[in-house]
Amino acid sequence: MSDITVYQPDFLFVDGRFHEGRALAVGADGRVLGAVPEGARVERLAGRALLPGLVNGHSHAFQRLIRGRTEYVASAGGQDDFWSWREAMYRAAEALTPEEIHVASRQVFLEMVLAGITTVGEFHYLHHQPDGTPYADRNALAHAVIRAATDVGLRICLLRVGYARAGFNVPANPRQRRFIDADVDAFLSTTEALSHAVRGDARVSVGLAPHSVRAVSKDWLTQVARTAPASMPIHMHVAEQPKEIEACLAEHGRRPVELVADVGLLGPRFTAVHGVHLTDAEVTLLGRAQATVCACPSTERNLGDGIVPADALVKAGARVSFGSDSQTVVDLLDEARQLEQHLRLVRLRRAVLDPGKGTLDGLAARLFDMATAQGARSLGMGTGTLSPGAQADFFTVDVQHPSLVGASPASLLPGIVFGAAGGAVRDVAVAGRLLVRDGRHPLTEESGRAFQQLARRLYP
Repeated sequence: MSDITVYQPDFLFVDGRFHEGRALAVGADGRVLGAVPEGARVERLAGRALLPGLVNGHSHAFQRLIRGRTEYVASAGGQDDFWSWREAMYRAAEALTPEEIHVASRQVFLEMVLAGITTVGEFHYLHHQPDGTPYADRNALAHAVIRAATDVGLRICLLRVGYARAGFNVPANPRQRRFIDADVDAFLSTTEALSHAVRGDARVSVGLAPHSVRAVSKDWLTQVARTAPASMPIHMHVAEQPKEIEACLAEHGRRPVELVADVGLLGPRFTAVHGVHLTDAEVTLLGRAQATVCACPSTERNLGDGIVPADALVKAGARVSFGSDSQTVVDLLDEARQLEQHLRLVRLRRAVLDPGKGTLDGLAARLFDMATAQGARSLGMGTGTLSPGAQADFFTVDVQHPSLVGASPASLLPGIVFGAAGGAVRDVAVAGRLLVRDGRHPLTEESGRAFQQLARRLYP
């Protein structure tokens, strides 16, 4: 029984609620067992509540470098928005070497693991050398990001981005040279090569990510819809900015979700990232397709994008997941509470996403499901739950932490979702192996030093 570990917290979250006196048994393959065998090694997690690991559905890892460096109006008398922020982002995108991309990615992935995130969907669009010349290995930078995730123990779905142009009737932008693929065939073949290269590593998978209707043509989207492997998730920025919608209407006479549906991309494996500016008809299309919308409230708030209409999406049958996106903050529980609280401001009422079952934890359970199981579904991964046979990815919180002390079993999940401070997360495991113990990861100091040196080089 030495190859089986039994984790015994005070509270275990399974089947949608907390249970006292239950334990989690993990087999040698890192999966949850259906029963706790006698004689297995027991690891007591006193004072802890144990929950499925959080799933971060949308990340741009290197953007961690610009945190705190864009919070001002760059031009006198002007205003700041997504488009001016994007120019600041390019500075980091243009400057990084492959090893520096690894350093930047490792630091933010470490921050994710410390926050209870066990799976990330990395929307990766830095592909080439700074002058646009491909590396000898066209996936060199993707491999650097994957290595960063596996270094810290994080499970990763590398969403390889396709980028063809600066926009409809927009001149080529030299600041995007690292993003651009020669054509759709190059995008698809390079993604296929990456998928083949990581095959056999249970922690790594690959998906397709045509960047947006701004960055790729209808022909690109049609080709992706026709040839994408059925096993790959498909993610795409959709309806984040009004200018994106205006350009799509000018080029195609269709709004972004309508265009995606026209070419055959819309379906259960499709995730629309952001989905802020949607019509009722587009919400209906997403719902009928059982597609996912990945909301990134911290970024959408930071950039002034707007608020995801999650209540309408859920009512229509769409799924909702969460992402940290630009790494303004890395706290997926905060993304969940922001989504609900932003809706309260615009709907002028409380508990907007409450499923209406009349229970204390109904709203929290819905938001937590979005932060776990729905995120895993959007990435095509078998995580986000602790049911028998699932990957044993989990995190614990200290139930005596000042932000949680006093919670009852019935109020514990709402307390965690709506009130837990970051320091309440204490232990984190992927495939049953503890990466974080009592708030500490072994790479914290090494990663921090390297990241500090990188930041000082870019921003002396």
